[in-house]
Amino acid sequence: MTLNAPQSEKENRSTPPFLILAVLIFWGWQSGLLFYGAVMGFVLESFRIVRIRFDFSAVDFRRIWNFCGLLGFALALYAFSSDEEVGGIGNLLHGSGAGRNAMISGLRAATIMPRWLPFILFLFFAAQNFSEAGAIPLTSISMIFRWRLRNSGGVLPETYLNVSYPYLMVCLFSAGIHPNEGTQTYFFGLCLLVAWALWPLRPRRFHGAVWFGALMLAWLLAYFGNWGIRELEQLAQSYNAQWMSHLARQRTDPLHTMTAIGQIGELKLSGAIAIRLETRNGASPPAYLREASYFGYHSQAWYAGGSQNDFLDVPSTVNGGSDYELLPGKSGSNVVSIACYLTGRSSEFKAPQDLLPLPTSCSRLEKISSAVVSIQKNLTGAVLAAGPGLFIFDARYGGARTIDSPPNTNWDWNVPTNELPALKQAIAEMKISDTNFEEEELAVARFFAEKFSYSTWQKADKYSPSSQTPLARFLLQTRSGHCEYFATATVLLLRVLGIPARYAVGYYVHESTGDNHYVVRERDAHAWCLAWNEKSKTWQDFDTTPGSWVATEGKRASIFQSVGDFFSWLHFQFSKLLLSQARFRNYIVWTLGPFMLLLLYQIIFRQGRRRRSKYTGRQDVDARWWPGMDSEFYELEKRLAERGVPRLPGEALADWLDRLRSENNLANLRAPLQDLLQLHYRHRFDPNGLREGQRKELAEKATELLRSLKEK
Repeated sequence: MTLNAPQSEKENRSTPPFLILAVLIFWGWQSGLLFYGAVMGFVLESFRIVRIRFDFSAVDFRRIWNFCGLLGFALALYAFSSDEEVGGIGNLLHGSGAGRNAMISGLRAATIMPRWLPFILFLFFAAQNFSEAGAIPLTSISMIFRWRLRNSGGVLPETYLNVSYPYLMVCLFSAGIHPNEGTQTYFFGLCLLVAWALWPLRPRRFHGAVWFGALMLAWLLAYFGNWGIRELEQLAQSYNAQWMSHLARQRTDPLHTMTAIGQIGELKLSGAIAIRLETRNGASPPAYLREASYFGYHSQAWYAGGSQNDFLDVPSTVNGGSDYELLPGKSGSNVVSIACYLTGRSSEFKAPQDLLPLPTSCSRLEKISSAVVSIQKNLTGAVLAAGPGLFIFDARYGGARTIDSPPNTNWDWNVPTNELPALKQAIAEMKISDTNFEEEELAVARFFAEKFSYSTWQKADKYSPSSQTPLARFLLQTRSGHCEYFATATVLLLRVLGIPARYAVGYYVHESTGDNHYVVRERDAHAWCLAWNEKSKTWQDFDTTPGSWVATEGKRASIFQSVGDFFSWLHFQFSKLLLSQARFRNYIVWTLGPFMLLLLYQIIFRQGRRRRSKYTGRQDVDARWWPGMDSEFYELEKRLAERGVPRLPGEALADWLDRLRSENNLANLRAPLQDLLQLHYRHRFDPNGLREGQRKELAEKATELLRSLKEK
C-alpha cells in the first residue's frame, strides 16, 4: 500500500467525476435498491479523494476476478434455490421485481442475475480505482492475452484497460432489468447519463452545439423507435389474444376462463409434463383433477364472481401444520400423492401461488413437503395454495361430498337467451320421455356419443347465418369440436332440462409410467360438466366429450417428447432436492464460502508480501510469466545490498556498479560483475535468450562471486 496522488482523468481514461455515483444511484432507484446503490457509488468515487493506493499485480487482479466469478456463481445458485423475488442486499434476493413472473427457478435465476451484475463486479472495479496502475491488466481476465505474453519472450508489454466505461454500461443495462410500469423514467434517465458520459469524448473539431444537436436527434429517434416497438407489442398481444392463450398452458384464473369456442384453426397444447401422481398399493388414480369451476356463460367465456369466489383461509390441523382439512369431519378412503408447480405469484405473500389440481371429492391435504404460506378455498371448489415453487402433497378423497356450495338460483340455472333456440332444438332431437335426473343425463350422454365427434380443428363455415352463435353451429351443424364445446353445451342443456350444472376445468389422468406413477401433460388439460344430483345433494362429474379425445391428443405428441420428459424429470428431481432440504442455501455458503475466503486470503497475503518486498529492493514477481526472473544475478544483488551497497530506487544496474568503485573491499568485483551483468541482460531481455552453455556460465559465475563475498 502506498500514498500517491490520484492520477489525472486523462491518464486514467476514466468516466467524468461522480458519473459512476449517479449511475449507481439510478440503478438502485430502478431496482428498488437506492440506499445500496448510493453506498457503492460513494465507495467507488472516493478514489478521487482518498490517496491510498495498492500495488496490485496481474495475479492479484486475476484472483479478484475469480472471486467475483465465484460470487456470481453462488448468487446464481442462491437465486435458483430461492422462492422469493429479488430485492434488498441484506438477504440478497428479497423484494419485488425481476423474478415475479418466473415460472421455474432456472428462469427466475436467469432473470435476476443481470440485475445484480453491478454488485457482482463491484470489488473488481474498486480494485482498479484503488490500484497504483489505475487500470486492469488484460492478462488478469483473458487467457488469450496471458498466452500471448507468456510466449512473446518478454517482448510484448503488459496491456492495461480502464474498465470505467464498461462498468458504466453494465450498470445502465442492469438498471433496465425491472418490471415495465408504463413510465419513461428509465429512458430519460438513460439519455441524460449517456450524454454525461459522452461529453468528454466528443470530437473537438465540431462545436458543442452541433454535437448536442446530433445527440438530441438520436434521442428523438430512440424515443419514437421505442414507442413504435411498444405499439407493435400491444397490437400483437391484442390480436387474436384468445387463440394465443391456448398455445401454451397458462395459469387457471378462478374468476373466469376464456374458451376457444368459435375460433378458427387447430387447438394446440404442449406435451410438457405439468403434474405427477403416485397412488397407493396399486390403486387407480382419480380420473379428474379439478382446478376451478364456473357458472356464468357469456360470449364464449365462463365466469365465477360475487361471494361464491371469495377465498377463505383453511387452518392447518395436525402434524406440525402439514395437514389441511377442506371438509371438516370428512375423511376419504383414497389417497394420491400429487406434485405440481405453482406458476403464479402472490402480491400479498410474496411467494408462488396457484390453484391446486385436486380430485373432485378431495377432503384433506396431508404431508405437504415444505412450509406452506397459505391454503385457501372458495365455494366453487377451488383451492388456492401459496408456498414453494414445487408443491408436493397427499390428497385424501372419496365419497360424494365436495367443498362446492349448493346450487345458486341466480346462476346455476341461467341460460343465455341467444343460445336457447339451438338448445331447445337439440333437446327435441333427444326425444326424452322421462323427466328424472338419471334418464335426462343418460339422454344427453347418448346424444353426444352417437351424433358427435372429437376434433381439435375448426374450419370456417361460410353458409351459417351470421346471427348463429358458435355453440349453436356446433350443436346443429358441425357436431365436431374439442372438450370446451362438449362441456359448455352439456352444462347449458342440463340447465334447460332443469338440472343445475357448472363448467369445470382441470386435467384428465390417464398416462401411467409404471409402479403406481402417473404423469399429466399440458395437453391433458380438460373441461367437463358438474351436474347437481338432487337426491344425494352432491355435485357429480359428468363428461360427454368422446373418449377418443385421449388417443387423438396422443397422436400429436412430438418425436422429441422422450427427450423433454427426461429433462423434465431432471428438473423435478433437482426441485425435490431443494424442497427437501430447507437449508440448501446455507449449504451453498458452507460449500463455496471456504473457496471465497481462500481467494480473499491469497489477495491480502500477496499484498503483504509485496509491501515487505519494497524494503528488500526486490520485486516479488512470478518467474513463470517474466523471462529471466530466475537469474542468479538477483541473489548476488541481494547479498551486496546486505553488505551496505543497495541499489537506489530507480537506479540502473550499470550506475549501481559504478558506485561499487568507492567501496575498497568490493572494487575488485566490479569487472567480474560487469561481465556477469552482460549475461544477465541477455538472459533477461534478449528474445532469443541464452544458449545452454551461456546459461550455465551465468549460474557458475554468480555462484563464484557469492562464494568470494562470503570469504570477505
